[in-house]
Amino acid sequence: MPDDMNKLHPDLWLNDTDEGGKNMFEKEFLDAQLKRLGQNINYDYFKISSLKQGRKLVENFKTQKENDLTVVVYNFVDMISHAKTEMDVIKELASTDKSYRSLTQSWFKNSPLLEIIQQAAQLGFKLIITTDHGTINVKNPSKVIGDKNTSLNLRYKTGKSLTYEDKDVLAAKDPKSIHLPSINMSSSFIFAKGDLFFAYPNNYNHYVSYYRNTYQHGGVSLEEMIIPFAVLVPR
Repeated sequence: MPDDMNKLHPDLWLNDTDEGGKNMFEKEFLDAQLKRLGQNINYDYFKISSLKQGRKLVENFKTQKENDLTVVVYNFVDMISHAKTEMDVIKELASTDKSYRSLTQSWFKNSPLLEIIQQAAQLGFKLIITTDHGTINVKNPSKVIGDKNTSLNLRYKTGKSLTYEDKDVLAAKDPKSIHLPSINMSSSFIFAKGDLFFAYPNNYNHYVSYYRNTYQHGGVSLEEMIIPFAVLVPR
């Protein structure tokens, strides 16, 4: 849980008010977990964030046959959802959940990821596919007020002095009760319900029009919180 990671890895864990992303030390966290589990195995970790990186892994994937474990984090689908917020062409191509799935499927059929999966089957690998979170198309704003150190995510906020609509959020005034680290003594967390997203009163209309009908994550909808996984074994 996040509070465990904060205690075990204070040198790696970043809180929401710290500079840098939370996904910068995934390999180091994996190394530490395997050691805790007593797993002395041969493994590789790959994070794919570009077509070039995907192609390179496809070309060399046969070398993974010698490993006990190969971990591939493929970042593209998450990048589509973030691009929809900022690029008009993606907004046009993925204006609904149906079109968003269609765009993702079209990409997948022509991606190095499909080739990696096909090679894994040919090499006799057991393949486990999962994700770190889901996403939701946000439709309706909910006003929130916080100080300058309040976190930036549109679907959850953490900070010292949060003012919000009670009916719109799941609130955790004691973060430790849900295994989240407290940034300071008076920190609390709020999570948006349904298809809501948080908006500040300052420049409210511009903020709402910019983020409405974009894909976000961090709230408490089923789409974001239920994590599916599939185990595939070659025939």
